[in-house]
Amino acid sequence: MYRVVFDINILLSAFIFGGNPEKLFQLARSKKIQLLTSSSILTEFATCLKDKFLWADEDIAEAIKTIGYSSELIKPTQKLRVLHDDPDNRVLECAVEGKAHFIGSGGKLLALKKFQNIPIIKAAELVSKLT
Repeated sequence: MYRVVFDINILLSAFIFGGNPEKLFQLARSKKIQLLTSSSILTEFATCLKDKFLWADEDIAEAIKTIGYSSELIKPTQKLRVLHDDPDNRVLECAVEGKAHFIGSGGKLLALKKFQNIPIIKAAELVSKLT
């Protein structure tokens, strides 16, 4: 089973906009892929839902629970400082520590293309690889 980390953009899109990010999350929910996440990723996700999308606390808690039921929580032991955007560094840490096969991204992480032999790819490409 493929082990995959989603960046914040993919998680937000899965819950708000649908499309390929939602398809990816459904693969995780149905246990066709192993979604990896960390408390740092979940905290950033919750902050974005609250501050940028004005979600209610109860709805945020429900989204976090849904991700929690569908993923493996990774506790990275190393701190990476590869990118200027610190939340993206947390995604890389989760991927390395969780031995991810792919990182799904909809943001600046895509510019790296690969990190420690882990491909960083867009949601549409990831869907086609995993289905």
